[in-house]
Amino acid sequence: MSRFPPILAVVLILAGGASGRAAETFRVEGLPRDDSLTIREAPDAGAPALGQIPAGRRVLGFGCTNETPSGLTWCRVTFERTLGWARRRYLTPD
Repeated sequence: MSRFPPILAVVLILAGGASGRAAETFRVEGLPRDDSLTIREAPDAGAPALGQIPAGRRVLGFGCTNETPSGLTWCRVTFERTLGWARRRYLTPD
């Protein structure tokens, strides 16, 4: 029987739970005007980056969680054609 790494298990559980939620619109705020928010493969700052969301832009969110290795809150988001995780700290409901 194979064992999933802990971060992969969290992602699989959260991805399943987030898929049934209605989308919520957020705006990226709290960053310098010329900065951007990184979309990551998993809800962890050490996870591979998938893309960037410029400050001030809108994204769709599909649920947030703080049940992460760091205990920080991350949200499942999509921006343009990228689906991944972004820190909730920089997402303001729009």
